[in-house]
Amino acid sequence: MGTTQAANGTGTATAPEPKYWHLRTVLVRALDSEFGTGEVLPNERDLSARFGVARATLRQALDQLELEGRLVRRRGIGTVVAAPRMGVPVSEASEGWPGTGRDSWRIVDAESAPAPASVCAALGLPADEAVHTVRRLRMMHGQVIGAETLYVPESVVPHVPAIFAKSSVADSSRARSVLRQLQRLELDGESRSVELGVAEEQQAQLLERPPGTPVLVLTTRYQAEGRTAALTVSTYRADTCRLTFGASGIVDVTPAAAEVRTAS
Repeated sequence: MGTTQAANGTGTATAPEPKYWHLRTVLVRALDSEFGTGEVLPNERDLSARFGVARATLRQALDQLELEGRLVRRRGIGTVVAAPRMGVPVSEASEGWPGTGRDSWRIVDAESAPAPASVCAALGLPADEAVHTVRRLRMMHGQVIGAETLYVPESVVPHVPAIFAKSSVADSSRARSVLRQLQRLELDGESRSVELGVAEEQQAQLLERPPGTPVLVLTTRYQAEGRTAALTVSTYRADTCRLTFGASGIVDVTPAAAEVRTAS
């Protein structure tokens, strides 16, 4: 078993490496050298015997590898080697205004309601001012890879029809109206920041993952007519996605506390 270096107030101290983490490292090597994408692993009893560990330790290691996106557990089949992460383009050329990309999106809901304080501040609005809010899922190869929440001030898209009956059809109609009006504006520029986070309960449900799953949080501000005209907070599955920004993509690196993190 290996050791890890842990810093303390006076220097460094050596701490034992957890058994499951050491096994996780061994399993990664085995996955890379012995198994291909989609291949089913031996059962837990055989793996425990092969690596000389308790089944509880093995489960911890397998749980960690599933969390990292290296393994997928499928009911009735077993534990399967996952496919490599999909590249999700987020450069200016592939994005533009929300709704103009070529990827498949599915509208979840849409409403006009007071925005959270952090969103109002990012949009330059008074606290609790109502904004149009559109929630969508980003699809790739038939799989949900991300959840997006779009915030647009009512003054930017003022002609959204009033819809009093709450339904999926009404939500879709409101969302499409907001997106169409945004696309009529001349986009002056965009700014993006990305950080690592964890999926809260609502996000996890949309992403079809358990709460606490690692996610990549991409915040985009859209500029038009001399102001921030829209804000999106996109949450991508870190186990299956890697964000690709291309030659023109610029990512800001800032402390997490300084970023807008409202996507619920």
